[in-house]
Amino acid sequence: MSHPKVQPFTASISEEFMRDLRARIAITRWPETPLDDKDWKYGTDSVWLKRLAAYWQSSYQRATFENRLNRLPNFKAVVDGLDIHFLHLKGSSANGRVIILTHGWPGSVVEFLDVAERLAWPDRFGGASEDSFDVVIPSLPGYGYSGKPNRPIGPRAVALLWRQLMTEVLGYRRFFAQGGDWGAAVTSWLGAEHGDVVSGIHLNMVPSWFFTPSAKTDVEEANYHAQVGQLRATEMGYFAVQSTKPASLAFALEDSPVGFAAWICEKFRSWADTHGDIDSRFDFDILITNLMMYCATDSVASALWMYKGRADEVAAGHVIKRIEIPTGVALYPAEIIPYPPRHVAQTIYNISRWTCMDAGGHFAALEEPQAFANEVRAFFLKCPS
Repeated sequence: MSHPKVQPFTASISEEFMRDLRARIAITRWPETPLDDKDWKYGTDSVWLKRLAAYWQSSYQRATFENRLNRLPNFKAVVDGLDIHFLHLKGSSANGRVIILTHGWPGSVVEFLDVAERLAWPDRFGGASEDSFDVVIPSLPGYGYSGKPNRPIGPRAVALLWRQLMTEVLGYRRFFAQGGDWGAAVTSWLGAEHGDVVSGIHLNMVPSWFFTPSAKTDVEEANYHAQVGQLRATEMGYFAVQSTKPASLAFALEDSPVGFAAWICEKFRSWADTHGDIDSRFDFDILITNLMMYCATDSVASALWMYKGRADEVAAGHVIKRIEIPTGVALYPAEIIPYPPRHVAQTIYNISRWTCMDAGGHFAALEEPQAFANEVRAFFLKCPS
């Protein structure tokens, strides 16, 4: 880390913040719920949320957060005038291969902590050191410990920042990119506009807004667009609000830790491979650590800006037409965003790997770290670097 813009960073939370957080949790005003409210029928289950809040207030320790983040090397760098927080792991073998992993909302770099080690140091997990990668995991602008842009920016703009981070700041000549959720959009833009430095991309979610019905829609494609339409009608209310009036929502979410937890944790239950039981996939410590990446960094509000930034990019006519570099897609059975048929995906992506995974959902790296790392490694080892 010799670049003057790069500085080591240690994640920390003050005891003053923790006292204030616990006090705000303690005075939560709990709403009335319908008499038939069960099995998360109307959104986040109040009984479950009260258990999480009690644990957060009385048992969760700041050391849990700090130790989880700081066991891997953290850094900050100034990229185009904006502070970017990132983890940077040097692989076991100096083979020149490097991956940038990009998270989304309502996730964070916490999603990739276990995956990072498997990709950077496979020899510690029974693999071969020559199959290692340098791994870079940045916090999106406005998220976590990264700086807040002056106004909302979208995934296309973030892709340019990632190019600058990787090539100008960290000095990599070429790199691979992987992502889901916003990470999938950022990674797609890296493939579309930065193929001179990006050797290949891998996605565990395919952004549905990239696709419009073709002139000769077949049954598979028609079914895909019908599924997307159904999803938008039943599960994407949050997307509409955050894409249009993020500031109005932000006042409530920023003020109430429990309200924010309700907004986010419902997504972890319904988007992940939980079969309706959130506790089967995520313990309170990991859910709260992810929440703290927002609450402890004052980024609850600014993280919503990406939605408006994307809408502004689309309104300005920035549309991906074709990605020519190799693209791998891992299809997770519980991913809530429908995957397009392969021949439809091929209209935008140069698909060279299409893998149906056995388990996992929207938070694939967090849910299935070993399978995720194996899939990503297998794809990128075959890509010319």
